Amino acid sequence: MLLNPSFFKLHKAPIFMALLSLILYWLFAYHLIRTDYIMLVSLYVGLFILFYQIFKHLRNNFKALTYLAFGFRAIFILAIPNLSQDFYRFIWDGRMIFEGFNPYLYTVESFISQGKYPVDEALALRQGMGALNASHFTNYPPINQLCFFIAALISGQSILGSAIIMRLLIIAADFGTLHFGKKLLEKLNISIYNIFWYILNPFIIIELTGNLHFEGVMIFFLVWSLYLLHISKWAWTGVILALSISVKLIPLIFLPLFYQCFIKANNNRNGVSTTHNFARLIGFYTIVITTTILLFSPFYSSNFISNYSKTVALWFQNFEFNASLYYIARGIGYMFRGYNEIAIIGKITPIIVILFVLCLTFFRRNTTTEQLITAMLLVLSFYYFTTTTVHPWYIATLLILSVFTKYKFPLVWSFVIILSYLAYINLNKADKTENLWVIAIEYMIVYGVFIWELFIKKAPKLEA
Repeated sequence: MLLNPSFFKLHKAPIFMALLSLILYWLFAYHLIRTDYIMLVSLYVGLFILFYQIFKHLRNNFKALTYLAFGFRAIFILAIPNLSQDFYRFIWDGRMIFEGFNPYLYTVESFISQGKYPVDEALALRQGMGALNASHFTNYPPINQLCFFIAALISGQSILGSAIIMRLLIIAADFGTLHFGKKLLEKLNISIYNIFWYILNPFIIIELTGNLHFEGVMIFFLVWSLYLLHISKWAWTGVILALSISVKLIPLIFLPLFYQCFIKANNNRNGVSTTHNFARLIGFYTIVITTTILLFSPFYSSNFISNYSKTVALWFQNFEFNASLYYIARGIGYMFRGYNEIAIIGKITPIIVILFVLCLTFFRRNTTTEQLITAMLLVLSFYYFTTTTVHPWYIATLLILSVFTKYKFPLVWSFVIILSYLAYINLNKADKTENLWVIAIEYMIVYGVFIWELFIKKAPKLEA
C-alpha cells in the first residue's frame, strides 16, 4: 500500500511536513542557544505552523497523529534542556534522597559553601542550576521527588543519563494523558482528536519533554482523576487527584469546585439523598487530604513545614516574571510610593484568587464534568492573570483543560508564550530587566482572544 502512487500523492504533504518538523525539532534540541532569539522564534513559529497543518491533513487519522507526537518527542531523548536550568535541581534532589538526605531540609548552597559534596557531580549541578536556585530549599512535592529518585537510582553518576530517565517518565505520562484524555472525550461526546491540541502541540513537546518540566506527570494524574470522576468512581478520584497534587501543588486550587459535583449533581434522580451526597463530598476531601499527607509524611521533620512554606511563599512575594495584571498594579505602586509593591500585592493576590474560586464554587453551575473542567480553566486563568510569576510551562495545564471545553485562548497562549523568553533580551545589559513591551504584546493577544470568547463571541467547541 505504501508503494501505491495514489497513496503517496494523498499523503505526501503530511509526510513532507512531518520530516520538516523532525528537522526543526532536531535543531531546537541540539543546536539552539537560548539567547539566539531569532533562531528561537523562527523554529518555534515554524513548528507551530507545521503542527497546525499536520493536524489539518491528518485530522481523521488517530494512529498517525499518535506516531508523530511521540516520534517528535523521541528527537529530544539525548538532549540536555536548553531553555531551563531546573532539571539540575531535579537531579540534585534525587541524588540527595539516594544518599539518604531529606532534600527539604538543606539548600544546595549550605553544602557547597562549606566545601561539602554530598552527591556525585555536585559542583556541576550547582553551577548548572545557578545561585538563586541553589540558595533556596526545594519546593517539589513527593511524587515529583520520586521521579527524581528513580533517575538517581538508574543513572546516579551521569547528568545526561539522569535527564534521559526523567524524560522517559514524562513521555510515559503523556501516553497516559492521551489514553485517559481520549476516553474522557468519548464520554463527553467531544471529538477525540481534540486531545492532539495538547499531545501534538510543539509547546508541550518542547517545554515538557524537551525541558523536563513535570507538569506533564501532574496533568496525567489530573486527567485520569477527571475521567474517574465522570464514571462515578469518586473514591479513586480522590486518590489519583492527590497524586496529581503531589507532583505539583496547583490542583489544590480546584478542590472547592468539586462541591457541586457531589452536592448538586443529578444523583437525586437516582434516589440518592442530599445527605448521602454530602457524606460522599466529605469522604472525597478526606481521601484527597489524607493521601496527600501520607505522601509527604516520609519527609516530615520539625523544620520541613517551615522550610517548605517559605519556599512556596517566594512565588507570591519575591519572584517576578512574565506577569500581566500584577505588573500594572506594580506600576501604579511605583507612581504613588516610588518602590516595588510585591510585598503588599503578593499578600493580597491570594485572597482575591480564593474569593474568585469561592464565587465560581457557589454561584456558577458546576454539576457536570464539562462544567467543572470549564470552571477549573477559568479559575486557573484568573490565577495566572493575577500572579507575580508565569513561567511558560505553567500554561500546559490550561491547555489540557481547554481540550475538554469550548475555549481556544489557551491554545493561542501556547503559541505566543514564546515571547516570554524574549523578556530575557535585556539580560546582557546593565539593568537586566524584562522587556515589558514584549510582555505587553503577549498579553494583548491572550486577553484579546480571552475577552472575545468569554464576553463577545459564543466560542465553538475545539472540534477536529
